[in-house]
Amino acid sequence: MNAAVLSQAAPRLASGRDSVVPGHGPAAEPILVLNCGSSSIKFALFDASVTPLPRQPFWAGQVEGIGGKGSKLVQAGSPPTALVLDADRPYDAALRHVRATVVAQTGGRPPAAVVHRVVHGGSKYAAPVRVDPVVLADLKGYIELAPLHQPFALQAIETLLAEVPDLLQVACFDTAFHSTLPAVEQMLPLPHALVERGIRRYGFHGLSYEYMAIALAERHGDFARGRTIVAHLGSGASLCAMQGLESVATTMGFSALDGLMMGTRCGAIDPGVLLHLMRADGFDLPRLTRLLYHESGLLGVSGLSASPQPLLEAEQRDARAASALELYVRRIVREAGAMTAVLGGLDMLAFTAGVGEHSAILRERICSALAWLGIDLDGEANSANAPVISKASSRVRVVVEPTNEEWIGAFHALPFVRGMS
Repeated sequence: MNAAVLSQAAPRLASGRDSVVPGHGPAAEPILVLNCGSSSIKFALFDASVTPLPRQPFWAGQVEGIGGKGSKLVQAGSPPTALVLDADRPYDAALRHVRATVVAQTGGRPPAAVVHRVVHGGSKYAAPVRVDPVVLADLKGYIELAPLHQPFALQAIETLLAEVPDLLQVACFDTAFHSTLPAVEQMLPLPHALVERGIRRYGFHGLSYEYMAIALAERHGDFARGRTIVAHLGSGASLCAMQGLESVATTMGFSALDGLMMGTRCGAIDPGVLLHLMRADGFDLPRLTRLLYHESGLLGVSGLSASPQPLLEAEQRDARAASALELYVRRIVREAGAMTAVLGGLDMLAFTAGVGEHSAILRERICSALAWLGIDLDGEANSANAPVISKASSRVRVVVEPTNEEWIGAFHALPFVRGMS
């Protein structure tokens, strides 16, 4: 379902920021949304019996520290609770704990559906799909394309298929929103035989961008429907150029390593560097994977942190922290310039995700470097993380909009829950 159609069926944005609904009783038709990472499982519950589906979950939280010594359950409105997980299969134990906690939260009613954020759908899956063993086998074929995320979502799906085979499970794909990319944007300058094997540019963060296409159009109308760049800046980071609320270019490509500098990922890098490390230093595949996914980005350059905030606090006394932030901003500015060229100009720049929504300092630095586009930032509004942070005189409207990937997943589950798919 494209953003325009989805927007027509969605509840309108509230005047304030989205948050968990307090004091909600047992849901009549709960939908559980899971976002499974290597050491955490984030979850949110929505009530499908409410029409239209509320933007806010009535309950949310996460299990953190899976596989480590400090595992804990964090729930909205409650202090963290320490967990003791099976040392041999901690992930399955964490998932069972989430299920038990969900059933308790819903008054004993099991979920009507479980929705999984699956990073990679390859060339085959451009829309949400009910997962069965055949679909699961397909999705396992994409693990090498997204090794940080794909295995853990699929492990959760496989565990639930085995333990609760009648449970409706729906996969929603981060690559799907970018199915509108023009053919030239999907291409890589490699032999055609490799393209036929599916080696092309896919793009990621699609659930976030799908929500942004809806929310920005609701709040800003034609500004959002024109030439828009959305900056999803979190631990992972990317830009998406939208025209008419559809993706026409994005910085991530074949994998989630491409494009912007991130918390621990390098972003775009000269492949000659990797060839050199293989020849000169004997790097094998596991060593290169660890370098590119876990040891690079802000952490690698600074040697201090994968998060911008500690680097901002240290930059006056730590040259490496300052250099990491300078490079981080430069890469965003460079790619924003490229996106603007593809769009033929820029009407709106939108910031979202953890860093994009909350770091006024980095937004100011990015916008200052893009002032040549006619951006005129309102310092007071920017400091307040206001929905619009540019002045009326600005040729480009600059906005801050919280993303809501969980709601997108829950909304996509509704047709399956109601027997329409």
